Amino acid sequence: MADTYTQIYIHIVFAVKGRQRLIPKEHKETLHQYITRIITNKKQTMLRINSMPDHIHIFIGLTPDIAISDLVRDIKANSTKFINNNEWVLGGFEWQTGYSAFSYGRSQIDDVIEYIKNQEKHHKRITFQEEYLEFLQRFDVSYNPKYVFDPDDESET
Repeated sequence: MADTYTQIYIHIVFAVKGRQRLIPKEHKETLHQYITRIITNKKQTMLRINSMPDHIHIFIGLTPDIAISDLVRDIKANSTKFINNNEWVLGGFEWQTGYSAFSYGRSQIDDVIEYIKNQEKHHKRITFQEEYLEFLQRFDVSYNPKYVFDPDDESET
């Protein structure tokens, strides 16, 4: 082939360190806009973003010229610096070390967008921990429950 053609849809999920509720509701849209700029500057397509006080969901169209791990690293590093420079959180803000990325087909795009859009409604009945474990199970991801969340997070014990 003379050119490269891809269609990759990735749902990225990661949490605030210790799953603390540190994403301020009044700054949520500003954070989403900032992360969207990071993604578009990396020449990726933002499909939907939404966050809760303790975690974030990002749904993108991914091109094969960037590794997901590099993109997530840049999102986390730059958004952490942005939040801390703006002093949104007393004592500093930090994301947990890990993340998850789940792939979807084109026919699932609308459902994923709707799911991410309705995070507030969804989390009235299920915690982030429950949601995250459901994703791992639904996508048949092998995991050790002891290491799913930050081991320093005392709420896990």
